[in-house]
Amino acid sequence: MDPVQRVSSREVYRNNWMTVREDDVRRLDGSAGIYAVVDKPVCAVVIPSDGARFHLVEQFRYPLGLRRWEFPMGTAPELADVPPLELAARELREETGLIAGTMTDLGRTDVAPGFSSQHGHVFLATDLTQGEAQREVEEQDMRTAWFGLDEFEKMIATGHITDAQTLAAYALLLVRERTL
Repeated sequence: MDPVQRVSSREVYRNNWMTVREDDVRRLDGSAGIYAVVDKPVCAVVIPSDGARFHLVEQFRYPLGLRRWEFPMGTAPELADVPPLELAARELREETGLIAGTMTDLGRTDVAPGFSSQHGHVFLATDLTQGEAQREVEEQDMRTAWFGLDEFEKMIATGHITDAQTLAAYALLLVRERTL
């Protein structure tokens, strides 16, 4: 038996990218509680690599009020449920213009399990071909660049890369490299 049981649920907000619901719950000891949950469709995080470098995107992240470097990533609009590999290829092409000859599944992440049901799939994109980016209107300020491994890790160490999904994706890549 789960330690927290949902008693009732109501949707309090919806847009094309997410819903927010409020759940009344009962804990294992019988006490009542409430959870606010952000439901979002599956996301894909892509690590584009040419073997020596990573291709990152930089964009303004409105909730933070800051520009941030990160791996290409995203979800499908209108809460669509798109297969993770298809979503990853689309996000890579949209944001960078890159097309991967090989996409390797590195694993799954839970995006923010304390308040969101969203999970992500991480892919390593290799055998890359450059095409034209097809950015959404929200991504019009996006910049892209290649970074060598040393520079990438220095950006993490100095706080220039702080995106949790980028950091988790890199951890999955490092684990894969160590176990092969």
